[in-house]
Amino acid sequence: MGLGRYLPHLLSAALLLLCGCERTDTHAQPAKENGEIKVAPYGSWQSPLSATDVFKQTDDIAELQSVGNAIYFAESSGRDQGKVGIKRLDGLGKVTQVVLPDFNVKSTVHEYGGAAFLGIGKSLFATKMQDQLFYRFAPNQPPLPLTPNGTRHADCVAYPKGSRIICVREDHRQGGEPKASLVTINLNFAGEGDTFVSGHDFISSPAISPDNTQLAWITWEHPYMPWDNSVLWLGELDRKGQLKNVRKVSTPQASSVAQPLFGPDGKLYVVSDLSNWWNIYRVTPSYTLEPVLSKNAEFAVPDWRLGNHNYAFENATTLIASYVEGNRAALLRIHLDSGLTESLAIDFAEITQVVKGEDGVYFVGAKATPEKGIYRVVGRGTELVYAPALANLNPNYVSRAKNIAFATGKDQQAYGYFYGPVNPKFVPPHDTRPPLIVMLHGGPTSRASLAYRSEIQFWTSRGFAVLDLNFRGSSGFGRAYRQSLYGKWGESDVEDAVNAAKYLVAKGWVDANKLAIRGISAGGLTVMSSLAFYNVFQAGVSYEGISDVEQLAKSTHKFESGYLDQLIGPYPENTDRYRELSPLNHLDGLNEPLLIFQSLRNKIVPTSQSRQIYDALKAKGVPTAYIDYGDDSDEGRTPEHKAAGLETELAFYGQVFKFTPAGKLPPLILDNANALTP
Repeated sequence: MGLGRYLPHLLSAALLLLCGCERTDTHAQPAKENGEIKVAPYGSWQSPLSATDVFKQTDDIAELQSVGNAIYFAESSGRDQGKVGIKRLDGLGKVTQVVLPDFNVKSTVHEYGGAAFLGIGKSLFATKMQDQLFYRFAPNQPPLPLTPNGTRHADCVAYPKGSRIICVREDHRQGGEPKASLVTINLNFAGEGDTFVSGHDFISSPAISPDNTQLAWITWEHPYMPWDNSVLWLGELDRKGQLKNVRKVSTPQASSVAQPLFGPDGKLYVVSDLSNWWNIYRVTPSYTLEPVLSKNAEFAVPDWRLGNHNYAFENATTLIASYVEGNRAALLRIHLDSGLTESLAIDFAEITQVVKGEDGVYFVGAKATPEKGIYRVVGRGTELVYAPALANLNPNYVSRAKNIAFATGKDQQAYGYFYGPVNPKFVPPHDTRPPLIVMLHGGPTSRASLAYRSEIQFWTSRGFAVLDLNFRGSSGFGRAYRQSLYGKWGESDVEDAVNAAKYLVAKGWVDANKLAIRGISAGGLTVMSSLAFYNVFQAGVSYEGISDVEQLAKSTHKFESGYLDQLIGPYPENTDRYRELSPLNHLDGLNEPLLIFQSLRNKIVPTSQSRQIYDALKAKGVPTAYIDYGDDSDEGRTPEHKAAGLETELAFYGQVFKFTPAGKLPPLILDNANALTP
């Protein structure tokens, strides 16, 4: 676009002069190891962390559940294509495989699923990904499906009266929009079950009091998401197991509620963002909320998935809660009688799935280094009780994040984690700076965290700098920050990505001529919009990115069908606005190389979105490539697909930024490669 193409170069030169060329080391000093330290361009360094290591050798723990004297947990297996099985951890530390990964325990309630299993005594109940039926696993018996075809179940709780389970049901049998309800399922035989609650667009989070006399749950309606405006309900369970005397818990203003939980004394607790921050509240006898603790921190996460647990009762008078405050994740012990608190687990980067076990409170913890597993709270400390298989990277190769905050918008700030290149066997040529990859999370109401990610270290150990960005709209910074993207999606997030890159160039930490941006789904929209509306990045990578938000508004699934009303505005009343924000309609500004990945099974961003932008750029003469994933897994992207994608992305940067990556990479045929800048 004429002179605009050279603005990043001119801007960086001017800014560096103005700021005195601030140069902090963007890579660690090489450690003294056997062998010669080599001088090589950034991006070309040989790394011990392969793309296969990033995805295939890493297992992950999704959910914890306390059952008797054991902890059951869902674990995805990298060696089994990311499929999920269930394991049991007993009081002696012995781990037993209860459900094999081949069964693949996953629910697709609200499309994103979560809370797909429930343990009761010696039996386990779980949803199978392939058919979405809810199965009973009993000793010495084959799995028995309990639910009708065409229904999906998750977020279940045990209800001893009548040997039943209460579950969230999503019924897809009638065509059109699926119907939400709370139903009871018999433990022993298949059937339709009985409906407890219906008449709402969405229902989640059933919780039963310790004496089985009260039931709490959450509802929300179109066009809101659960983190916008949701409602807490409370009802009584009579001697016959019927629900009666249903009441709504009042809040003085629009707010969200999450994670209802009864204390040992039968009082109901919940997390709400009434104060702007997701704090823990107690339900009063008049069915209002009173704060347990007021803190400028987040004690919940957006419920993209069911089954989030940020707090648990340690005993009748104390609870243990996980929270995020700024860039820090930790646990807090709250003494309910006195209001006193104790800080715990302050060396973690991410804490999830806080549950009460028979011998204490357990949680899933991750650190900034390659440490992750199930931990137990012991006094004011923690102990690791189980660790999944993790990619093992020498600590000398691990890049540690630097927290950044930068000016953006109108007197606003955005945040991110900057990772400089680290490899003890390489140094860059004199007076060079690393290429930058700005990483964008999905959602867009999600967040970057400080938890160790092999995917980031894959790049930093090869000589890249990485910025993991928390643009406006990200969670973890309060309701106002989360909703600051509403009405401005495709603008504020894009502006933040651009300003983040400019900030790092001004610091002298990255090369202004080698700026790349990558994102998945909603992040992919930000990638393409950044290229279409600004002349700062020289390359973009979109994983199943949205190029046409109008098309998305017409085809998205129920859970997110009202989300765009918040992010952009109601459709079709705002058709012009949707078209204005779609990169597909602004190809005149999209001239930089773009690599596009697409899963053929993606139900949220269909293949047509990626094909359209690819065909248009190819016809226009822009360097581009389109890579699709096959249909050989339930989710389209297997660990092999992901690893190949990472290697292809590296080859792409090598072509665009004119360096030769180390190792053998898959061939990448870049259409219009002759148009790359010499």
